[in-house]
Amino acid sequence: MKMRKVDVINRLEEKVLAGQEVTREEARELGELDGPDLYQLFAAASRIRDLRAGTKVDLCSIVNAKSGACSENCKFCAQSAHHQTEIDIYDLLDEESILERALQMEAEGAKRYSLVTSGRGIREGDFVKVLGIYRRLARETNLKLCASLGIITEDMARRLKETGVTTYHHNLETAASYFPQICTTHSYQDRINTIKACRAAGLAICSGGIISMGESMAQRLEMAFALRELNVQSVPLNILSPIAGTPLEKQNVLPPLEILQTIAIYRFILPEASLRFAAGRENALRNLQAMGYLAGINATLVGSYLTTSGRTVAEDIQMILDMGLEVEA
Repeated sequence: MKMRKVDVINRLEEKVLAGQEVTREEARELGELDGPDLYQLFAAASRIRDLRAGTKVDLCSIVNAKSGACSENCKFCAQSAHHQTEIDIYDLLDEESILERALQMEAEGAKRYSLVTSGRGIREGDFVKVLGIYRRLARETNLKLCASLGIITEDMARRLKETGVTTYHHNLETAASYFPQICTTHSYQDRINTIKACRAAGLAICSGGIISMGESMAQRLEMAFALRELNVQSVPLNILSPIAGTPLEKQNVLPPLEILQTIAIYRFILPEASLRFAAGRENALRNLQAMGYLAGINATLVGSYLTTSGRTVAEDIQMILDMGLEVEA
């Protein structure tokens, strides 16, 4: 007798709740679900989140500390010098501006704060300035400090840790098999090497990617398994915002239910991770945005993103509370 789709969901939910890992073949089965079965999948992912990761939602915020003129040719990115986009281009922001933004985000409820700089990596002169900024943030805020400065060495990661930085963000962006379709100026292995260097320096890792760039469901799951192999515990899931002037400006964004399905399967594969709502969710999910929490989300990037605007922090907090979850204190 052929197993019903809902039985597959129940069996794999029980397996994950028992502390076992789903296999690639089992994740593929979840990726083939459609129709009303998706709502059963979302509910199962929500229960896995509650029992394996908890009901508290982690809020983080970022500042676009250096914008544009990036040497890399990532097809999705408005900040690449290879693309003709209408974004602000500026060098490293001054210390006071970054501190002011941090204090504002802290007052509104964010618990983490990260400086994000454009470029393959960061120049030594700017890096020294950034270290000084982090020392001041550590003194004058209660925020957990994160950094996203591109490709760095283990020594640089150790210097960041000494200033109070606890987490380094460096996305895989997509699956290894699809990465050459997205970027050719550096390799997927370059990104892996940075993650390993930061972990060796004692930093926690935040790494995820962008979905809806033309990749298949199988490739989305490939990225999830890569993150599991790297033992990444904070996974930002961005949804492509097609930006005029980039090679992906005409890329069709996935239907909301397929985005939610992807999130739910990530919860099955990464049951204890912080699955973090990131850029693109507002436009891509539209009226179904709150369902991301039903599908297993338990962390959120709040406020504005790098080159696009988000919701207010208060709106995100209310949405979390409305879904019966708590904001992590």
